[in-house]
Amino acid sequence: MDIQSASSVVLQALTQATSQDTALLKPAEEQLRQWETQPGFYSVLLNIFNNHMLDVNVRWLAVLYFKNGIDRYWRRVAPHALSEEEKTSLRAGLITNFNEPVNQIATQIAVLIAKVARLDCPRQWPELIPILLESVKVQDGLQQHRALLTFYHVTKTLASKRLAPDKKLFQDLASSIYSFACSLWNHHTDTFLQQVYARDEEAALSSLERTLLSLKVLRKLTVHGFIEPHKNMEVMGFLNSVFERLKQFLECCRHVGQGSVCREKLEKTIILYTKVLLDFLEYHPFPFIPLIQRSLEFAVSYVFTEVGEGVVFERFIVQCMNLIKKIVKNDSYKPAKNIEDSKPESLEAHKIKTAFFTHPTLAEIGRRLVSHYFLLTEEELAMWEEDPESFAVEETGGDSWKYSLRPCTEVLFLDIFHNYSQTLTPVLLEMVQNLQGPTNVEEPVQLLMKDAVYNAVGLAAYELFDNVDFDQWFKNQLLAELQVSHNRYKLIRRRVIWLIGQWISVKFKSDLRPLLYEVILSLMQDPDLVVRIETATTLKLAVDDFEFRTEQFLPYLESIFGLLFQLLQQVTECDTKMQVLHVISCVIERVSIQIRPYVGCLVQYLPLLWKQSEEHNMLRCAILTTLIHLVQGLGAESKNLYPFLLPVIQLSTDVSQPPHVYLLEDGLELWLVTLENSPAITPELLRIFQNMSALLEMSSENLKTCFQIINAYTYLSATEFLQNYAEGLCRSFCELMTDITTEGQVQVLKVVEIVIKVSPVLGSHMFQPLLPAVFRGIVDGERYPVVMSTYLGVIGRVLLQNSSFFSSLLTQMAAEFNQEMDQLLGSVIEMWVDRMDNITQPERRKLSSLALLSLLPSDNSVIQDKFCGIINICVEALHDVMTEDPETGTFKDCMLVSNLEEPKLTDDEEPPTEQDKRRKLLALEDPVHSVSLQQFVYEKLKAQQMLMGDQGFQTLMETVDTEIVRQLKEFLQGM
Repeated sequence: MDIQSASSVVLQALTQATSQDTALLKPAEEQLRQWETQPGFYSVLLNIFNNHMLDVNVRWLAVLYFKNGIDRYWRRVAPHALSEEEKTSLRAGLITNFNEPVNQIATQIAVLIAKVARLDCPRQWPELIPILLESVKVQDGLQQHRALLTFYHVTKTLASKRLAPDKKLFQDLASSIYSFACSLWNHHTDTFLQQVYARDEEAALSSLERTLLSLKVLRKLTVHGFIEPHKNMEVMGFLNSVFERLKQFLECCRHVGQGSVCREKLEKTIILYTKVLLDFLEYHPFPFIPLIQRSLEFAVSYVFTEVGEGVVFERFIVQCMNLIKKIVKNDSYKPAKNIEDSKPESLEAHKIKTAFFTHPTLAEIGRRLVSHYFLLTEEELAMWEEDPESFAVEETGGDSWKYSLRPCTEVLFLDIFHNYSQTLTPVLLEMVQNLQGPTNVEEPVQLLMKDAVYNAVGLAAYELFDNVDFDQWFKNQLLAELQVSHNRYKLIRRRVIWLIGQWISVKFKSDLRPLLYEVILSLMQDPDLVVRIETATTLKLAVDDFEFRTEQFLPYLESIFGLLFQLLQQVTECDTKMQVLHVISCVIERVSIQIRPYVGCLVQYLPLLWKQSEEHNMLRCAILTTLIHLVQGLGAESKNLYPFLLPVIQLSTDVSQPPHVYLLEDGLELWLVTLENSPAITPELLRIFQNMSALLEMSSENLKTCFQIINAYTYLSATEFLQNYAEGLCRSFCELMTDITTEGQVQVLKVVEIVIKVSPVLGSHMFQPLLPAVFRGIVDGERYPVVMSTYLGVIGRVLLQNSSFFSSLLTQMAAEFNQEMDQLLGSVIEMWVDRMDNITQPERRKLSSLALLSLLPSDNSVIQDKFCGIINICVEALHDVMTEDPETGTFKDCMLVSNLEEPKLTDDEEPPTEQDKRRKLLALEDPVHSVSLQQFVYEKLKAQQMLMGDQGFQTLMETVDTEIVRQLKEFLQGM
């Protein structure tokens, strides 16, 4: 590519690629994509974005294409990799001058240089760091800033490399440039402070930007550049100076006030200083020990005393609290259970913490947290009024404590309370004591204080277990608080019902439940929406609790369910609807079939909600969960939901539809429970199975549920199902078996075994292509016991329930093995007898003996030759399945099921599903459960005796071990 002519062609394409007109844009993008692998293309791009005369959008695009090219083609091993010559000239071109005028492009160039440095520095690019160090010293403001920006991005990228040789290289770099980085940071910091106090705001802002960048470099070098940082005077000197600098910058905040142009960057720099400490503590807990005292003094004084008044801001408070929390909670700073086993550093750290956290200090921190930081703010109260749903469903889970003030204060409170509960419990109980009795609604401050104290008692419920008699408090005080209906008292109504929710699983007497349900019933009708939502959440905690008793809840079920449904309709936000649906699901799940009379309104509303939630997949997931519990509660009556239910299952499990990404797991679960509870197959229910082949192709973690669905169809309507889908299913299974784990193969074959059990003729015929592999596995003596057991289960079913099919399979296999049929049958029986111990389930052991016995009576010499082994297996199986009746002294087969048994359900047991009933009926036809093994053995031996005559039979029996014969006779006595 001739550079000059190429430049104009590429420039034209880039110009068109910035166009808003797709007719120009698309061909230009395609052209640029084709050039990506052309030699010289990136040299042209470098010339274009280094030419400050060109349009800024074109230059921006050139940088992006260059950056993407590094990711794809810079490594030597990449396809279409750049040549070493071009890379050398590009590296030189990138750092010839640091004078990019446009901030965004400068940042992109810095990132791009860092990407190259990650791959090439220092080996192929030794000059990069020296050039950067020289460039940050120049007097020219722009050049100095751009070099510093690049220096930061390079340092950040090199610090992120994790392989041992790379870390060693970064440590060598850190040692060689640390002094320089410190002096650079100090110089820019001092310059900034002079300028800001001299009221030269514009110059100050420029110096502050450099301070920030040089501090970012130091943070990376300090945290990742040293194996033993505490042994390096400069590193520890820098970390100690952070506290001084933080004080200077916080004072500077007070000095410049809110309106200053420097304010935002100032706060950013202050947060960066705290990040240095937090990162160092995280990566180097032991080297941090000399800094514990200063860190605690600094953070506690700014957050919990008047020192911080007028200077602290929210993000800084969060960082300080996180610093205290990480020191309090750090496992490295806790002595081992046996003091002798503790590291000396841990004991040292523990000693410093104990000396700092005196009784007065802890009491003050505890009081300030509750009485100052736990109070609802003006903004929160305004949000309660203006946007109650967002207020009620505010996210406080996950990592929100790292960034948001309220979750941060609550997590700090919990950690300090947990570690120093003996000191803090009396402090908190005294605060509760001071707030006894209803609070005057005319005293908003007292209401907020009570809300905060009750919040603390709820958060610390587990720690306060031995110190609070919650049942008494509930009856004597909290109930009365819930009955104050004044509008301003809604703060306390909401907090008390939340508090009860926190204590339910900790300490709440079962006898008080009915009283609680009455309270919930009353508060679900509270005029305030926040109170109603909070009450629904507490209801979920109550219903979900281990101590929940359905009979206590039933008298309130109809009213509460109706009110929950009203709440679901009243709320408008997606998150709130999801929250209320979870409560509804939970109630349905716990009361099971008792819900049937009350779900009419919900059943009518869910289709509408489903339609409205087309854009909200997470809400649809919540609807699916509700439907799962609803179908389980309705049982066979769920067929009335099919007009809505089946299209929902169809959409959720269709992998060609985009929503399946969110809905598939719950959709499959719903499909399964729908089948389990279905009274009879319908054409629509059968049709949904068309979705299955694509699901099996995905062979994801949902395979297990897919197999359960296939089994459910087999139980529901084997003939129709197999005639429609078995052929395709067999193909899917054959493909699956080739690339699936052993465990997966077992699962596939279990499905086949069930199909043959339920429908021996059609099943064997339809899944015939899978059976030769199973047969081969048995003859070859499959070494995995679980797989062998499954193979024998499948072939056992065929032999016992479809003997003519077994004969044709044997003929086919004999031809394949090039053996006589009898010889092959002998090998199979021998392997079966030999590997009987692989089979652990009593059902399969009985199946094996029934199957082998079904070969008798026989005059085939091979079968007579294996007679001894067949009898051994039968006696083993008799030991497994025969139980002695203590009264009559006779034996009976414990696997037989009769039609008469209808077991009584206890309260905790689920009533049988439709599928359970179907399986029971099928068991009545299954030889394993309908044929007495004892009787079968007797009849088969009798028939063999008839066939051979007494003398011949006697000779045959003599091949069996005498002890086995004795046991056999014992089982058969009286027959």
